Amino acid sequence: MQAVVCIKQVPDTTQVSVNPETGTIIRTGVPSVINPYDLFAIEAALQLKDKTDLEVTLLSMGPPQATKSLKEAISFGCDRAILLSDRFFGGSDTLATALIISEGIKKISKEIGPVDLVFCGKQTIDGDTAQVGPGLARRLDYLQLTYVSKINDFNPNSKEITVTRHLENGQQVVKGNVPAVLTILEESSFRIRRSPLSQMIKTAKYEPLIWSNEDLKIDKSVIGLKGSPTMVKKIFAPEPRKGGDVLDVSPKEAVKAIIERLEEREVI
Repeated sequence: MQAVVCIKQVPDTTQVSVNPETGTIIRTGVPSVINPYDLFAIEAALQLKDKTDLEVTLLSMGPPQATKSLKEAISFGCDRAILLSDRFFGGSDTLATALIISEGIKKISKEIGPVDLVFCGKQTIDGDTAQVGPGLARRLDYLQLTYVSKINDFNPNSKEITVTRHLENGQQVVKGNVPAVLTILEESSFRIRRSPLSQMIKTAKYEPLIWSNEDLKIDKSVIGLKGSPTMVKKIFAPEPRKGGDVLDVSPKEAVKAIIERLEEREVI
């Protein structure tokens, strides 16, 4: 059985700043990291690999330097890594990205083995759209299981999977058949493991496969900037929140003052 974990190399947002004049991210000198949510997806896949004969393939789309993140992810115990890299992919929005990655998954299914499970982090920290995972499910016509906080059970013989999904007002337990796309939440049970020494040695010599659009053969009019119906108009840092008023009064007077202010703002 085959699982694909989709990961992305992103700028470390703890060190990112925004140019106030141009409204663009200042990337100079900013290190790149594996999208943190994707680490939870890797661990979720590896936990199933520990229990079954599941093989785990890493898949990423990005520039050639993204191989660094793939090699790091290989060290955790994944079987192989593939980078989708081509200048025609540059500037793709989430719609075009989902198309490119889905074609990569289809190629893996044909050349390596049928893909039963696709794991993604719930979202990326640079885009925060959470659209690519569901987009993959739609493109591949796979069962869609989003915001997964726990994999309750997976039966490779019957190809049934049961997961717990986190909802706004509670949790939902869902049982379905693979193939499926799972987007994984940042749960402590999915915290990434330490890299074993054997895998670290393997990683030192490992080189991910690189597939370009010559391999995927996607119509260039539907990928990249040309094939992206949406674009980021501006990036900006939110204004710092202003401090609130401090009332040095008795609790009874404070309650009265708060109610008056809520009424002034027509909140109540």
